[in-house]
Amino acid sequence: MAHDDALRDLEVTDDAIEAIARVAQGDARRSLSMLEAAARHAEATGERRVTAETLEASDETAPLRYDKDGEEHYNVTSAFIKSMRGSDPDASVYWLMRMVDAGEDPLFILRRMVIFASEDVGNADPRALTVVTSADAAFRRLGMPEGLYPLAHATLYLACTAKSNAVGTAFTRARALIEKYGASPVPKKLRNAPTKLMKQDGYGAGYKYAHDFAGGFVPGESYLPDEIGAASLYEPTERGEEARIKARLAAMRASRE
Repeated sequence: MAHDDALRDLEVTDDAIEAIARVAQGDARRSLSMLEAAARHAEATGERRVTAETLEASDETAPLRYDKDGEEHYNVTSAFIKSMRGSDPDASVYWLMRMVDAGEDPLFILRRMVIFASEDVGNADPRALTVVTSADAAFRRLGMPEGLYPLAHATLYLACTAKSNAVGTAFTRARALIEKYGASPVPKKLRNAPTKLMKQDGYGAGYKYAHDFAGGFVPGESYLPDEIGAASLYEPTERGEEARIKARLAAMRASRE
C-alpha cells in the first residue's frame, strides 16, 4: 500500500474483516479508510491486533455501533420513516445515510420504502410506488456504492411528494365490514354465468356494462353485497392526485344515493 505505515506488521482478525466488509459493502476505498483508522487507533493504544472492537472504537467506523438487532436499529428506522412522512427531505436522507453507513441491508431499507409508497403516499401520488420499485430494481443491478443514487433518489422523492394514508384506511374499513357481515352472498347480477343453468337461476341478470354508459359509469348502480348496501370505504384526501379522484368519486357516489 502507498500509505500503510499504520498497517505494517499488524494482525487483522477475521471478525474485523467481516465487519469491514459488512459496512463498506463493496467500496474498496472505504474499506481501506476504515482499516487505516482502526490501525491508527490500535497503534495509539499499543495494540498490534485489529479486532471488531478496535473498529468500533475508531472514529472512522463509529457507525458500527449501530446494532441491527437492537433498539438503535428500530429508532433510526423509525426516524427515517417519520421524516419522510413529515415531508422533510433533509432529515430523510440523513437517516438514510445513518442506516447505510452503519451497514444496514439496503434491501431492508427499500422494502420499508415500498411499504411507505402505498401506506403513506398512496393515490396522492401513484407514481411513488413506481419510483421506489424502480429504485429497488436499479439497486439490485448496480450494487454498492453506485446503488446509493437510486436509493437516495427514491428517498427524496417520497419525502417531497404529496401524502395520503387513505389506502390503508380503505382496506381496514373493508375488513371491518367482512368481520361484521361475514361472507355476504355476491349479488346475482355480479355473478359469473358460464352455464345455461346458472343463467336460468338469474346469475348475471340485470348486470349493466359500464362502458355502455357515458363516462364509463352506471348511474345509481351498486356493487357491494345487498345486506351491506352503500358504504364509502375509500375516502381520498385533497392532496395531490387524490383531489381529482375525490371530485370524481363524489359525483359517482351522489348518483347512488
